[in-house]
Amino acid sequence: MTLKAENVSLLLGDGDEQIKALDDVSVEIAASELVVVLGPSGAGKSSLLAVCGGLRTPTSGKVWIDNTDITSLTPAALTQLRRRHIGFVFQQSNLVPSLSAMDQLLLLVHMQGRKPRAEDRSRALGLLEEVGMAEKKDRRGNQLSGGERQRVGIARAFMTSPSLLLVDEPTSMLDTQRGHAIVELLRRACHEHKVATMMVTHDRGVLDVADRVLEIRDGRLGGVITDATVEMPRIVDAAH
Repeated sequence: MTLKAENVSLLLGDGDEQIKALDDVSVEIAASELVVVLGPSGAGKSSLLAVCGGLRTPTSGKVWIDNTDITSLTPAALTQLRRRHIGFVFQQSNLVPSLSAMDQLLLLVHMQGRKPRAEDRSRALGLLEEVGMAEKKDRRGNQLSGGERQRVGIARAFMTSPSLLLVDEPTSMLDTQRGHAIVELLRRACHEHKVATMMVTHDRGVLDVADRVLEIRDGRLGGVITDATVEMPRIVDAAH
């Protein structure tokens, strides 16, 4: 398994104000698998991504990425692991407005402490071509539409050849058609690059694209959803 979280809990806040954002969560995701975690705002989706991506340390439990226990790493080692082995796709693409689509990807090379080489530029162009953005490689981030920015964001997430991709509500800023197309693109890229992918969303319209769908309620991860048409019951929001 590329990602394995075992009995993970996360407490947020202090004293009487503490909230259990995650409650004894366990999940495994293999290479080339797109797992969607479905839940409304406040169910614990973002907390789950943060713990699996090494952005938060769980109160209890363990998380492994490529057989490395990330909960035992020093902050410096964890930063290096994130840069080299984890790709992130956010609700908003977080592109640098003044950089071209090509330079958005090459920026990750600079962040690794070296100048881009010919092979880096070739890889960046190939990834932009995969997401249908090669012809707009010279356009700046502020010249792209919302869907185009998400496509560049997906290409950027694969630039470092990660083994794990974490995706946070990628359709929230898009209409239904464009949102579904973005998730289909994610699945295709996940399969082609053999990257374990966890996507959290409240959008039930994209569940048919997933290899597996799990439901999160009050910080607890439920079983596989087999019928995407079943309406979720109301639940009490916990920490998001």
